[in-house]
Amino acid sequence: MLLRSCYRPLERCFGRWAGDGLLWHSDLKPHASGDYSIAVVQANSCLEDQSQVFTSPSATYVGVYDGHGGPEASRFVNKHLVPYMHKFALEQGGLSEDVIKKAFNATEEEFLRLVKRALPAKPQIASVGSCCLVGAISNKKLYIANLGDSRAVLGRRVSENQRTPVVAERLSTDHNVGVDEIREEVVALHPDDAHIVVYTRGVWRIKGIIQVSRSIGDVYLKKPEFNRDPIFQQFGNPVPLKRPVMTAEPSILTRELKPQDLFLIFASDGLWEQLTDEAAVEIVVKNPRAGIAKRLVNAALHEAARKREMRYAEIKKLEKGIRRHFHDDITVIVVYLDHNKGSRTSRAKNVVTGYTNAPVDIFSVNSNYEGEEKLHTML
Repeated sequence: MLLRSCYRPLERCFGRWAGDGLLWHSDLKPHASGDYSIAVVQANSCLEDQSQVFTSPSATYVGVYDGHGGPEASRFVNKHLVPYMHKFALEQGGLSEDVIKKAFNATEEEFLRLVKRALPAKPQIASVGSCCLVGAISNKKLYIANLGDSRAVLGRRVSENQRTPVVAERLSTDHNVGVDEIREEVVALHPDDAHIVVYTRGVWRIKGIIQVSRSIGDVYLKKPEFNRDPIFQQFGNPVPLKRPVMTAEPSILTRELKPQDLFLIFASDGLWEQLTDEAAVEIVVKNPRAGIAKRLVNAALHEAARKREMRYAEIKKLEKGIRRHFHDDITVIVVYLDHNKGSRTSRAKNVVTGYTNAPVDIFSVNSNYEGEEKLHTML
């Protein structure tokens, strides 16, 4: 009992590893407008999902960054995007769409500078990228900005009646060429390229390579000069380009929060490959707050196992890397919106300014990724 009582404060600070050795979660923490919960499960050899929540008495920022081609871009975004948003918001007197666009652009430009410096030592860095999903709550206003196909979904009561069902409302755009509208958008931007989008390996891909049309990074698909670089031609994957085929311009939604807005689910596409928006919202509605993000991850893993005619218990036994054949890295952050629970001002005063970051890699809360550290010394 004594040992358990000593362990509990550590759980509250760092989250828990329980049951699944590749799953980390933090049950429940306060923010200025409610509570939030985070969970991450790793499938790749290197965790490519990164995530964070920044809390202060005046604002809450949520970030989910789903990397591809390696973890460098998502880790870079995790360190730079929200700090840029916070800095620019202070400089310009508050959050706005302009502040958000400026932060995304600064992060993209900073990563481009990193790639240019790192290219001789690590040419593959030009082909690393990350989807980015950010939510910000300030002055009862919600901002959602995204690149790629991580997704934000709102749980909203359709009337004031407490027994009225809660509906799912998607707040972000999936920038994935598997979506007809996005595919048509990309094709329209490249009328002289009959192969801008190709159906290969069971899905639509830009240039037969990538499914998402917007990201931070993926420099070789944005800057034609990188494909002409002799170093990248020798060690990378050159793609002859006339013009950029991807962009870092985020889709942004601004919304005044209403009493009917109950909670937000932010998650990488690893969750949405397994659960519908409606199924995820229903799970949040029907279960206790504590550990709700972990519950969503577990539901996704059970569904992934069911599709392969397996049990989740069998997937738990698989090592990272091998697990990627059964599901993707999955990150979930659930943010509750408590409009009427006491004074917002008094609650905000009790909120500590600081970050909650999911582990850079499961089992390595304090570990440094060697390759990334070397790259950052070049800045």
